[in-house]
Amino acid sequence: MIKKKLQQWAVGAALAGSTGLVVAAPDMPGGPRNNQWTLTEPATRIAAEQIWIHSFLMWICAVIFVAVFGTMFYSILKHRKSKGHKPADFHESTTVEIAWTIVPFLIVVAMALPATRMVVEQKDTSNADITVKATGYQWKWGYDYLKGEGEGIAFLSALSTPRDSIDDKNFPGAREKRESNATYLMEVDNPLVVPVGRKVRVVTTANDVIHAWYVPALGVKQDAIPGFVRDTWFKAEKPGTYRGDCAELCGKEHAFMPIVVEVKTEEDYAKWVAEKQKAMLAMKEDPNKEWQLADLVARGEKVYASNCVACHQATGKGVPGSFPALEGSKVVLGPQDGHLEIVLKGKAGTAMASFKQLSDVELASVLTYTRNAWGNKAEDNVVQPKEVLAARK
Repeated sequence: MIKKKLQQWAVGAALAGSTGLVVAAPDMPGGPRNNQWTLTEPATRIAAEQIWIHSFLMWICAVIFVAVFGTMFYSILKHRKSKGHKPADFHESTTVEIAWTIVPFLIVVAMALPATRMVVEQKDTSNADITVKATGYQWKWGYDYLKGEGEGIAFLSALSTPRDSIDDKNFPGAREKRESNATYLMEVDNPLVVPVGRKVRVVTTANDVIHAWYVPALGVKQDAIPGFVRDTWFKAEKPGTYRGDCAELCGKEHAFMPIVVEVKTEEDYAKWVAEKQKAMLAMKEDPNKEWQLADLVARGEKVYASNCVACHQATGKGVPGSFPALEGSKVVLGPQDGHLEIVLKGKAGTAMASFKQLSDVELASVLTYTRNAWGNKAEDNVVQPKEVLAARK
């Protein structure tokens, strides 16, 4: 009977997919599974201990529940008035008072001892092999390798799913991608890469609002707060890809801020470091170079798509009441210095964050793009990288 029901459910799910209704997605590698009823499979000892203590406390709660309600229902049924029982008449019981004080105390101690040990261990970020700073932005993560192998590497990590496939339900191939891709909306362009078996300290902060760096399989969740520095750590015990996301509601694109951590063998990690450093060196551009308008606009369009489109929209019209339009904007069409200052430093009291983490060429190109796109015709419509470099000082 159960097998028959499961077969009927599977057929129904297939028919639902053919008619455009919701279809169950496949299990996500490194993330949650369909019908998962327990915590994510651990990839670190800390995560395994978190699952153990979760189960340990749940069993204690279950035993207390059964004991308390079992005694209560037994007393109600066996000592009810209809069976001739009369209520006991007493003022107090020293034995009962001592028992209901000592027993809960012992239970709390039994729960607190292993939990306290784990909390202390989770906060011990000393003697790390690699230190990475994770900075939360609306809505992406910035990673800076501060110490250890890979020191000096820095990059932004953002959702790689094309915006059109999210916003436009009729976008070609969008529906098929959602239904067949197990990691839809959980892929990034630049994952955090670390070696297996090495202690990785993650220092968290934020550039705008409160975010949280959360990867269940690694057993880590740490708030990223503007103006403050927090830290956590993990040591992955097996290579693989592990997924998480921002765990603090941080704005309208909060759902599109995934975290992907790739754990590689030491040999593969060393290769990745060498390739990344080589790529960064190749991308390092001379800020004193004079760029042509067409080149800056072409480069700026890509930078805009990666960093600005979520708020100001691809059309430059923004979101009324939330994010201002750039089309016809007085700031965009106004003096170059004012426009550059807002993009470089942000604007207090608004959702406009600083984008100083972008390179001089990237900032110059995106400023030039917005001053020439959507019919905008700014008087000084070309911003050169050397002007951005001067404004940083």
